[in-house]
Amino acid sequence: MPGLAARRIAADIVDGVLHKHRTLDDQLDGSGAHPGLKTLADRDRALMRRLVATVLRRLGTLGHVLSRLLDKGIPSDAPRAHCALLIGAAQILWMDVPDHAAVDLSVRLVQSDRRAARYAGLVNAVLRRCAREGKGLIEEVATQSLDLPPWLFARWSAHYGEATARDMALALGHEPSLDLTVKSDPAQWASRLHGETLPTGTVRMLLHGSVTMLPGFAEGQWWVQDAAAALPARLFGDVKGKSIADICAAPGGKTAQLAHAGARVTAIDRSPARVARLRENLARLSLQAETVVADAVEWAGPAEAFDGILIDAPCTSTGTIRRHPDVAWLRQESDIAALAALQQRLLRKSVSLLKPGGTLVYCTCSLEPEEGEQAVAALLAAEPALRRVPIDASEVAGLDEILNRDGDLRTLPCHLPNADPKLGGLDGFFAARLVKS
Repeated sequence: MPGLAARRIAADIVDGVLHKHRTLDDQLDGSGAHPGLKTLADRDRALMRRLVATVLRRLGTLGHVLSRLLDKGIPSDAPRAHCALLIGAAQILWMDVPDHAAVDLSVRLVQSDRRAARYAGLVNAVLRRCAREGKGLIEEVATQSLDLPPWLFARWSAHYGEATARDMALALGHEPSLDLTVKSDPAQWASRLHGETLPTGTVRMLLHGSVTMLPGFAEGQWWVQDAAAALPARLFGDVKGKSIADICAAPGGKTAQLAHAGARVTAIDRSPARVARLRENLARLSLQAETVVADAVEWAGPAEAFDGILIDAPCTSTGTIRRHPDVAWLRQESDIAALAALQQRLLRKSVSLLKPGGTLVYCTCSLEPEEGEQAVAALLAAEPALRRVPIDASEVAGLDEILNRDGDLRTLPCHLPNADPKLGGLDGFFAARLVKS
């Protein structure tokens, strides 16, 4: 049945996130990837990814719609029935799939599962009602920001204000663009790739097909990197000939930026698999860096201290939900404290590896203040040798709105809006620049 394999794998992966707490990255790449991915054609693979992403981006709204259409709630003893309902409703409500195909294929999904087969009639009836009534049920809750966990929306409302939190939640509901950092001539690459050049120099486009088939990929002329993630490495200024450590470096976008700018880069990451991927990326880009597999907190470091250190620290990653919608449902508020403690250990270690006069750039892809503003405040209080060097708007293409009152970088998902929501937005990033006296 055309499309059934893509939907079966999508159901497995949604089940992996919601019921087994496995990340999308684990299920899509590497040794833990779903075995069925190898058999999918590119078109079906793209469909599968869209199905999974749409379910996870709209999970709260889907839950509301299905709860209104189910008299006795979602069956708890058959995860496949739950996933089939989510995937079917997502197609009916947000994807360009004929309603009858979405219903029929979801019914086939449950019929092929021993535990869920008895719910085939229920799935059929509920999804048919969804096709008739679903849009109206969405309108009932259009202003409620259901597609974020309540704890996360409450935190963002408290820190950024409720109106901004709603704008952020709205931005996260859209499938994001593909952002590329190019070695040279962004305007030319934007033209070739039918995209546009952002004020910061990133090339932004809508992806149709495989990244590896795009012009310039095989030749190593660019790499995939969100526009916000491309900003921290630029805060060192001219790095030509300078020794820079990139701590927690994989998959290597910032390492590539620094190496391309002429720095002597040492890239450190604790994961052998991630370092192997970083080396592959550098080889494709024809860029050089020393790579080290080590826990940076325990790493002895070289005999001579570094001119600069970039830390893209492990964090809750709540700023990446637009690209990794599973993060919203896998993270818990209780995760923040442990990660904030690790960030402090990495920061203190980095200060010891930095030359006097050297620059430390600390960044996280988190929207939580404990992992950004508060982390830097704690470090400055503990390390009198450090001082903040505020970022000037001219260093970030004049985008005042992405700088906070202290002169640190703070991008939000609702920044850089566009008439086409798919071409707007940024990952949520924090970055601060500190100098050691």
